[in-house]
Amino acid sequence: MKFEHIKKNHVKFTFTVTPAEFEHALEHAFAHIKDDVEIKGFRKGKVTQKVYEQKFGETALYAEALNHAIGHKYNDATLVKDFTIVSDPMNIDLDFDKISRTEAFEVSFEVAIKPEVEIENYKGVEVAKVDTEVTEKEVDENINSLLAQNAILEPKDGALENGDTAIFDFEGFQDGVAFEGGKAENFSLEIGSGQFIPGFEEGMLGLKAGESRDVNVTFPEQYQAENLAGKPAVFKVVLHEIKSKKLAELNDEWVVSLNREGISTVDQLKASIKADLEASKQEQSKRELTDAVITEVVKLAKVEVPQSMFDSEIENFKKNVEAQAKQYQLDMDTFIQLSGLTNELFEQQAKEQAEKRVLQSLVIEAIAKKENFTATPEELNLRYEELANHYKMEVNEIKKYISDELVMNDIAFEKAVTFLVENAVQK
Repeated sequence: MKFEHIKKNHVKFTFTVTPAEFEHALEHAFAHIKDDVEIKGFRKGKVTQKVYEQKFGETALYAEALNHAIGHKYNDATLVKDFTIVSDPMNIDLDFDKISRTEAFEVSFEVAIKPEVEIENYKGVEVAKVDTEVTEKEVDENINSLLAQNAILEPKDGALENGDTAIFDFEGFQDGVAFEGGKAENFSLEIGSGQFIPGFEEGMLGLKAGESRDVNVTFPEQYQAENLAGKPAVFKVVLHEIKSKKLAELNDEWVVSLNREGISTVDQLKASIKADLEASKQEQSKRELTDAVITEVVKLAKVEVPQSMFDSEIENFKKNVEAQAKQYQLDMDTFIQLSGLTNELFEQQAKEQAEKRVLQSLVIEAIAKKENFTATPEELNLRYEELANHYKMEVNEIKKYISDELVMNDIAFEKAVTFLVENAVQK
């Protein structure tokens, strides 16, 4: 094996494939397809490699065998300690005329390697101070929200207004024909809640109990029912009853009814809510501060990132989104549309997120290395125990899937982030 730096952050490897290695690769290639091979006179999956090659020619296995052989050579390449490979093999160079089962032949490929990061003056970066003060207004808004959640609905005379709850029948028609799923009786809806398609709730405003009305709407372009998406429709509405919210009175008796442990007075409730808001703001401010500090630190770095690193992260981003879509039993395109994005905007978002994550990771790793941040044996053991508890597995089982090096790098990474945040200057 030999390698050479051919351009910035790219290395070319050249390997020799021996007859024994290629024969092993051919055997692997045949084993990969054996169960599906059917040749007259043999049961399916019982054909020998020799018979297969006599029937289809020995070169029929070459493509798969070469992939296997190159995979082994790539694994050998990753063992080189001079650098870290961050891409799959690229620009594979192979003279097909020299491929042989009896003589060694050469194969070469290119890989991208993790780039070096140049960074100075990262200690003490300036960021805007994050406000964590909880105001009396915020406490009152939280209490008002609690009062609204515990409000009682009472019958109301007069016209339907925003905030009222309507009890009504409806049936939807398109071109004069009722459509499936567009009918309900004695349906309860808070007007202004935005539960129905745009225009429906607004179209009911002003109705009185016992009155009917045709409400004209247009379904959104991205509506889940394709036969209705983007099309006009008419809903025939019959309003039966109007109810309005009656808020509870803010007093000690109402506070007791909330059944909050250790809280029985209005003052205690306000103090509890304020403490919860402060804790929430502190946690949020910590995240915002960390993000702001890392953003500023990344601006100080000089690094040329191979495109393959960005491409790999983009692919990871898309796989994560696809996994989310599957949780909702949606295909990727529908999930993207329901997220309020076009495919073009999604691609742009994926690109921006990938670039941000790759750059941040490289820069923080570089700082961890410069500051000599490492994990102690005690920290390593504690992290394994945390992982074991999280995944409800034994530590020995966790270690089968996660290496010491990976965990230690993660701990060093976290130390670098903490270091940067603690030394940042908030203004």
